[in-house]
Amino acid sequence: MKKLLVTGGSGFLGSRVVKYFSGKYDICAPSHQEMDITDENSVKRVMECFRPDVVIHCAAMADVGQCQREPEVSWKRNVDGSVNVAKVAGAVGAKCILCSSDQVYFATPTNLYAKEKLAAEQEGLAVNPDSVFLRLSWMYDPGLTDTKERSDFFTNMLPKLHTQEEMAFAIHDRRGITDVNEVIRNMEKAFTIPGGIYDFGAPNDKSMYETAVALFAGLRLDTGRIRENREAFCDNPRDMTMDQEKVNRLGIYFKDTVDALVQNFRKHYN
Repeated sequence: MKKLLVTGGSGFLGSRVVKYFSGKYDICAPSHQEMDITDENSVKRVMECFRPDVVIHCAAMADVGQCQREPEVSWKRNVDGSVNVAKVAGAVGAKCILCSSDQVYFATPTNLYAKEKLAAEQEGLAVNPDSVFLRLSWMYDPGLTDTKERSDFFTNMLPKLHTQEEMAFAIHDRRGITDVNEVIRNMEKAFTIPGGIYDFGAPNDKSMYETAVALFAGLRLDTGRIRENREAFCDNPRDMTMDQEKVNRLGIYFKDTVDALVQNFRKHYN
């Protein structure tokens, strides 16, 4: 049985990665106390002992506001930590899959997280050119029952679908929204792809307003409840749409954002 090491195994993505691959791989998911990613020697001790075939690096400080408030801490975790993982994984002969973000397409002065992810990609590939960075979009789990675990488009929208509440969505904001289970299923295919940076999530060319309208239309709900938010991002429109062509050429595909949302809402909650 091949060995898989997962960082951030207690987080939203990491915990689901561990659960999905359990039984198929011999899994090591060290806690922060067991392996401090900001300490190269700590990473080396764990990897040299476990000798993984594949490393999936999910650990990060992902709260954009917290990164801004704690820039030194977030840089160590998001940049130095990623570089340490990529470097040591390469040294022990493991394929390294690192989770980046669609936020890199909106690297504003107040978005330190985006700058950190860009730096992690550049520095990580410099020390391990065979490493794979997956730019992930906004994710959700349609099977999530505890809404306290995560606040995302799906869990926020769910209790409002069958009310009469009006909702406003930005017309200057474009991004994909991806079922985390689809990310994980496709992640195994990334174990054998060439090193580099890949957009890895559901395609979507619609604004958030257009996405919400299309979702309501697909669910046969009143689209008149959806209002335009013209103020958000009006001075600096946010476009975090991703190009699927590179992963599609490798046989990796994601469902369209709206199609997947409609299907998941119908399947789980209609």
